[in-house]
Amino acid sequence: MRTEDVLAATATGLWRWDNGAGTVTLDAEAARLLELPAEPGVFRESEVRSRFHPVDWNEIAGVISLAVAEGTLAEARLRIVDGSGRVLRTVRSRSKPVPAGEGRQDYVLIGTLQEVAEPPPGTVGTHTAITGDWRRSREAFLLDAGRALAEAGSTTEVLRVAYSLSMPGFSPDGLAVFGVEGERLTVVGQHGHSLSDEGPFTDMPLDTDYPATEVVRTGRAIYLPTPEDYRARYPATWPLAQRFGRRSWAFLPLTVSGRTMGTWMAGFRHPVAFSPDERSVLTTVARMLAQALARAGAADSERELSLGLQRTMMPSLGPDIPGMTVAARYVPTGGGLQVGGDWYDLIPLPSGRIALVIGDVQGHDVRAAGLMGQLRIALRAYASEGHRPDAVLARASRFLSGLTDPGADDEATAARFATCLYAEADPETGVLDIARAGHPDPVVMTADGTAVVRQTEGGLPLGVEADADYPTTRIVLEAGETIMLCTDGLIETGGHDLASGWVRLRPILEHHTGDLEKLADALVQAVHGPGSHYTTGPLADRREDDVAVLLLRREGTDTSPAAPRRTALSIAQAEPERISTARQLLRELLHDWADADQVDAAVLLLSEVATNVLVHTDGDALMVAQATGTPGERCLRVDVSDGSDELPHKRRPGEMASSGRGLVLMEMLAHKWGVDPRGAGKSIWFELNEAEHPEPAFPDLELD
Repeated sequence: MRTEDVLAATATGLWRWDNGAGTVTLDAEAARLLELPAEPGVFRESEVRSRFHPVDWNEIAGVISLAVAEGTLAEARLRIVDGSGRVLRTVRSRSKPVPAGEGRQDYVLIGTLQEVAEPPPGTVGTHTAITGDWRRSREAFLLDAGRALAEAGSTTEVLRVAYSLSMPGFSPDGLAVFGVEGERLTVVGQHGHSLSDEGPFTDMPLDTDYPATEVVRTGRAIYLPTPEDYRARYPATWPLAQRFGRRSWAFLPLTVSGRTMGTWMAGFRHPVAFSPDERSVLTTVARMLAQALARAGAADSERELSLGLQRTMMPSLGPDIPGMTVAARYVPTGGGLQVGGDWYDLIPLPSGRIALVIGDVQGHDVRAAGLMGQLRIALRAYASEGHRPDAVLARASRFLSGLTDPGADDEATAARFATCLYAEADPETGVLDIARAGHPDPVVMTADGTAVVRQTEGGLPLGVEADADYPTTRIVLEAGETIMLCTDGLIETGGHDLASGWVRLRPILEHHTGDLEKLADALVQAVHGPGSHYTTGPLADRREDDVAVLLLRREGTDTSPAAPRRTALSIAQAEPERISTARQLLRELLHDWADADQVDAAVLLLSEVATNVLVHTDGDALMVAQATGTPGERCLRVDVSDGSDELPHKRRPGEMASSGRGLVLMEMLAHKWGVDPRGAGKSIWFELNEAEHPEPAFPDLELD
């Protein structure tokens, strides 16, 4: 009996589809099944495609791709339709994809077409309800799975999503993801097993006769529908799988960019035939899982790199400082590589003093982190040589201005700048000499909890000019007082500027319990929200800018409400605008004073006295303001000293005079005032008592 007769008797035809040539060769029976002239011939691909239902053609394209990838048969059911879309019959295709030639992507599909029993012709071209529902469930499942895997941000999250997937109609009860390390198989993660079950699989040589290792070696999926199939193909490792009591297994390659990075195993307690549709679902999930694991692996590596950079570049606070307590935090920005240009440092100096440094290199990338590391080392070197704060910053600016990015497109992007604040502290006396390069001013918290922005002199950011000057400001940290140095990321996050950001932080500073570690956490969490503690402090998921904060407190026992508050500022002849700074410092000092009119009076008197020094002497002025006593009964004393021996005297200004009223106002507004000789100079001072309210300066005037 001829083969052709057998095939014709069973309504089976032969076909050969050449994908590269775009032709289909059919025997007489295959041509009849496809509603073409019932004789052997070669047909154009478009003629044959027009005979298939469009939905089925899209299905078979995926089935063929799967078979090519796995080296298996392509099996599918196809509906044959007429020109109006009416279903005439259904055929089953079983074909083997064969590469068209070495190095070519095309294939030749060789196989059979056989008619199968389906609903009678004339029905509308749709699948049966079961098939349609299954396909819709499969499509919905794949969409949900793809979305969930795409959103997973770490290897742990990817594995958790993979374990939670509920496949339509054939969900596995056990899953495992195997990876490759060198020439050995490892378990990346598993579900449906206990930890003790991983033992035999965690360090398995790749030449072991085991399905997962064969998948890694060949890059092809392995389906084992029955225990007999497993035992027959892998007798050596069958005992390892037998104890789990499963009935079917699928081992699929995890392939990314043509490289098999591991194997995904799905085990079933019920028999699974692994039909083409089921294989298609498993293969699609395996591809999505491989892509998700690759992305997560890159994210994990980036996260480890950033944490390593943080540990390397962020210093420890070192040994305890006698008489002082220090706390610090560094929080990187939330996007990309989680390390940037902010830093802090604590440097022991040869003189026995301590240098506190905080800064911010422009940018939030690896280049910024690298420059930050170089600048930090340079600052430590200059400080260790014994230079004063102004000289340290001047040398650092010259160093940074000489660094350029050889990969930058132009000179503007090649150079970068950095802001920095450098303070040299004497632990014994509490004296801090501060130099500032475009950085936010420090904040001082007095012993009674008052927080004041301590305005200091400053220069341009580092790197802007090679020969920039950085004047030094001296302040004294009294017993129980704390100074905060921070980068602008702590203040200007959430659309705030320096002023509104300071208003937001002030209550946190003024209501802290005295524990600097808790205060540092509270500051960061108030801006970015609570998060997990990493090496350098709490990290949140979303951050607009890097944050560095450094807190230094001078220990002392006088923390009662009556502890004195003190502020000081030098006002140079060449900088009369510093009078405005002095007024602001005084207002900050008296922010909770009971009588707002007294605060206005104090600011007016300070302005008059300081202006008098600059106008009538050739030297600079030094303002020192101190408030003592308990709230409601405090006394404010303001001293403005200079180096001139000429004493002020009262004048009688006319109506149109623009000066000469300073001492007159002093007599009207101050409770006490005076002039004290001091060596080669003098000090003009005045006092205001919070409990006393002076008469209005102009009692004859009545306001409506």
